[in-house]
Formats: sequence, structure tokens, C-alpha cells
Amino acid sequence: MDNDAKLRPLYLGKILYERTDEETFLTTNELIRMLKEEYGISSHRQTIATEIELLKDFGMDIKCVRGRQNRYYLVSREFDLAELKLIIDAVDACKFISRRESKKLSAKLIKLAGNGHAEDLKRNGSVEGRVRTTNEKTCLIIDAVNTAINTKKRIAFRYYTYDAKKKKILKHDGMPYVLSPYELIWDGDRYYILGWSDWHDALRTFRVDRISDVPMILDVKSVKKPSDFNSARFVGTNYRMFAGETKDVTLLCDNDTMDSMVDRFGEKVKTELVDEDHFRLKAEVADSHVFYAWIFGFGKKVKIEGPEDMKAAYRKMLKDAQV
Repeated sequence: MDNDAKLRPLYLGKILYERTDEETFLTTNELIRMLKEEYGISSHRQTIATEIELLKDFGMDIKCVRGRQNRYYLVSREFDLAELKLIIDAVDACKFISRRESKKLSAKLIKLAGNGHAEDLKRNGSVEGRVRTTNEKTCLIIDAVNTAINTKKRIAFRYYTYDAKKKKILKHDGMPYVLSPYELIWDGDRYYILGWSDWHDALRTFRVDRISDVPMILDVKSVKKPSDFNSARFVGTNYRMFAGETKDVTLLCDNDTMDSMVDRFGEKVKTELVDEDHFRLKAEVADSHVFYAWIFGFGKKVKIEGPEDMKAAYRKMLKDAQV
């Protein structure tokens, strides 16, 4: 079998995938012409019919409208248009993906719908004003972390922060952190690695977009997860991944804050009516300044009823913030 015969069904499938759908057909003659003009491969009517049957056996959902000129089109794809629109919107909105990487990914996703629907996938939402990472290696970093999680290996990476002049400064005196990664967590428009840090000797989170380069996967087994490890609980009790001692807090809330409380704690959070204007909420949270800042955002509508040490810490934070 010559190379043309081997490549013909591959290029035929490519043409049908990229250029046909339920509204766009290609005739046998058009397929013969495209194969010749674009790929230099000769074919004839019976060859097209035979190799389309081969592609159907392979799993491509190709339909034929029979007539003097048979017309072929690809019916179903891995994602329909509505699903692709949602995925593209999510990619466009990701703050942890650079603008250039976001555009590259969106362009690849649009191709999954075929050329005929590229215009349909032009999005009308605006995310241009969002502050995005400038880290161009985010996707490679995530891939390396996933590999390490799946193979139960530790990773080593350097991590940076910004100084007062907006200059990137490597933390830990430029020495790599060694981490046993357990999970990748998307929280508050950011992507985090949750794992056991050798240097801290504790569970820690690191922002993916603040890792300076692709992590090195070490030939060292990960530290076993703590027996009480529960990522859902960790995310639910920590605000923007700022960890702290977990405590049971009681909040007195105005009724119109219930949407925000359900968004934060879920529908199963413990609440009880206090009077016609207020309800009481009890939840487990991490005692951190980020939690207090979240409470402050509600003004007088949310008050900390207990415990007393958290009430005192909140009052102190408000006092210290006064100019």
C-alpha cells in the first residue's frame, strides 16, 4: 500500500471534521477535489465511499444524504456548541492563565466545533478589565503537578512575591520549596497546590501562578496524607487559602445576607431564625485576618457573637486599622 492510500482516510476524516456539520455538507466530487488540491492525493468515487465507511467503523459519526451526488457531513462531536461556549468562557475568565495562553486555548477549543461554527463561538462577555497573571508557564506547571500527584512524588520549586517596588523576589532566600502535592484547588479565581511542605512540616498551599518555573519532579515518594486530611473541609474553612486555627464561630446576620452565607458555607450550614430581621449561623472557619476582612465587608449586617477570643481579635484588627 502506497503512502497516499494510507493517508487518504486520515485527510478525509480531517476535512469532514473541520468543514462539515448538520448544516454544511460536502459532495463526493468536492471531497475528491479537496484531497487533490490540498494534499496532492488522488481518489475516485468508490474510494471515497469505502473510506467513509472505514471512518464510521473507526467511530466518526458521519451521515450520507444519498442522491446523484452523495453529500456527507459529521453529525456529532465530543462537545456541542453550548458546552464549548461554557468552557471558552471559563478559560477567558481565568485569572491564573495569562492573556496570551487564554487566547491560544480558546482558539484550540473553537476548532473542536469545526470551521463552520467559529463565528458562533465568538463570545460577547467582557473580561478585559480583569487583572491576570503574567506567568506564561501556568499550564506546564499544572501538568507537572498533576504528574507528581498521580505518581505520588514530591516536587521542588521556587516561589516569588512582590516587594514595594513591584519587583519579583524569590521567597525562602531563593531556595526551592519541597512539597508533597495532594490536590490542585481552584478558589477565589486562583489556582492553588495543597500539600505537605517539608520546610514548614505542615499542610500548606501555594498559588500556581506564583511558582517561578516548572516544578522539578523528584524521585522521592510523597509524604503520606495526614489521617484527618479532608480537602473539602480545608477549602470550606479557609478563606482565599489563608490557613489558621479552625474554630467554631457564631454569627448574627441580617436576613438579606443569607445568599452570601449560602455561597460561602453551602446550603447545609446550620442556621436558625432569631427574629423577623435576623438569623444566627454556626460554622467552622479558619481564624485569620482574611475571615475578619470578609465579615467587615458586610458592615453592621454581620456580627461575631462568639467565641470571645475571635470577637476580641476582630475588635483589635479594626482598631489597628484606624489611621
